[in-house]
Amino acid sequence: MTAAAHAAHLAQINVATLRHPLDDPRMAPFVELLDPVNAAADGTPGFVWRLAEDGQPDATGMRPAGEDVIVNMSVWESQEALWDFTYRSGHLEVMRRRREWFERHVEAHLVLWWVPAGHIPTVGEALERLAHLQTHGPSPHAFTFASSYTAIEAAEAFETPAR
Repeated sequence: MTAAAHAAHLAQINVATLRHPLDDPRMAPFVELLDPVNAAADGTPGFVWRLAEDGQPDATGMRPAGEDVIVNMSVWESQEALWDFTYRSGHLEVMRRRREWFERHVEAHLVLWWVPAGHIPTVGEALERLAHLQTHGPSPHAFTFASSYTAIEAAEAFETPAR
């Protein structure tokens, strides 16, 4: 791996529109999974950081994308590390059951992008990336697992003048 690849981390945000308030009994299975899944993320090789509200174990009380929308935001050393956590851990159970707790999104609800190692993105930056993906589709600026770009491709895209 090149030095440039080591100098970048992968950031992600995903948004989920709640079917019911978090204190509704129908949401209890999801709420009960929050702490164990977050602990698993924190202990996963390649994990760097995740968003949490001041003094809280998670970000479910933050509503930057709407009153009925929760956000999950994190930074990882690599796309492989995030993929492994997302699809090869207890997090997969949450993914399989998401329709019980969250509305189906018509537009993209997850965006990935590269940040310099050590940079912690703001929620505003993350929501801008999501909006960019929704408006323009995948690019080195904002992409998905299905249409990803390497850190080097993203860096080169921003170093090369547009033609």
